[in-house]
Amino acid sequence: VFVAGYHIAISSGIEYSEVDLLGVQVTGATLGIIGMGSIGYKIALRAKAFEMNILYHNRTQRKEQEEQAVGATYCKKIDNLLQQADFVMVVVSLTPQTHKLIGKRELELMKPTATLINISRGAVVDQEALVTALQTGVIRAAALDVTYPEPLPRDHALLKLKNIIITPHLGIKTDKATYMITEEAVENILAALNGLPMPSEVLPS
Repeated sequence: VFVAGYHIAISSGIEYSEVDLLGVQVTGATLGIIGMGSIGYKIALRAKAFEMNILYHNRTQRKEQEEQAVGATYCKKIDNLLQQADFVMVVVSLTPQTHKLIGKRELELMKPTATLINISRGAVVDQEALVTALQTGVIRAAALDVTYPEPLPRDHALLKLKNIIITPHLGIKTDKATYMITEEAVENILAALNGLPMPSEVLPS
């Protein structure tokens, strides 16, 4: 809505009515989080502040006290989450198991009024299936901070749709966050050079 409003504000000759700029209320809506790791949990904390109903799907269920702290309900089967959520947010790592995790079948399980949000990795979503779903009204809209490839070719079908917002993998790009990332990288480099354990070491699974 804000993006559309911006274009209307700076462009001449665009005709519109106020109904074209109506957003979707998040308070009271159901957010489905796929991937309840550290990032997914922080999203749940923020969603709670907006009084959203929170569902989540994860390889393992969170502790009961962690669920209660954010008011989240565990969905053992991803299908149950997809069928109930007004907003589906994908927050998983890209692995062979999560490659095209959201495809034609999963999109068709979602509500026709639902919005898909992907902040994980582009290849987690089948983009061709997403194009079709957005073109045919299978789901209402999508918001992507990641695509495959990055950037998308300028003639890609996703870029021609009006019911999608795409940002170039910069959801984390604030001045403070960039400083923290740089600081963490330096700490890991210094630890490695000095033969010490790296604070953010990622071990192969």
